[in-house]
Amino acid sequence: MGKKRKVPGINGSSSADIAFMLLLFFLLTTSMDTDMGLARKLPRPPEKQEQDQEMDIKKRNMLILLISSENNILCGGEYVDVKQVRAKAKEFIANVNDDPSLPEKEEVDVPFFGKMMVTTKHVISLQNHRGTQYQAYINVQNELAAAYNELRDEVAKQKWGKTFAELNTEQQKAVQTIYPQKISEAEPKNYGEKKTN
Repeated sequence: MGKKRKVPGINGSSSADIAFMLLLFFLLTTSMDTDMGLARKLPRPPEKQEQDQEMDIKKRNMLILLISSENNILCGGEYVDVKQVRAKAKEFIANVNDDPSLPEKEEVDVPFFGKMMVTTKHVISLQNHRGTQYQAYINVQNELAAAYNELRDEVAKQKWGKTFAELNTEQQKAVQTIYPQKISEAEPKNYGEKKTN
């Protein structure tokens, strides 16, 4: 009888190397979408006592912004272009002339500034329709953020000759006391639709 010939075994190490190389190839060549969004600090959960008390916001202290399904913007009861939102928001937040139809002011002791009249109770309520395009919503959010940024920059330049971003932490807190960012975002609704009988 002749000798039985040994069948060589399959070398498994090379297939593991190939699998690793393929994995690396796909990881390096695949493009990953980065998340887009807005940086927002969520409010703390209300305590039981706060939930029981109904929040009373005077009409003059609230600026309502509605974005329709056609991306039309209703700001304070009138239709505006997205480019007008910033100016409207700045006028509302600052209430420079203490207009009785704009947010009420109260005296606040602000570090570095002393006693100042500030619109601490103002709220910008942003509501959008479920059919609103995301970009239209982001554009309005950007204009609101820009309104606060410009007001804060104006105060910082007037006091220290620097932009708000260039101030130290304590100075920034003082400016934020003068112009606290108060944007309330309501859940999207189906408002403005025609009812069918």
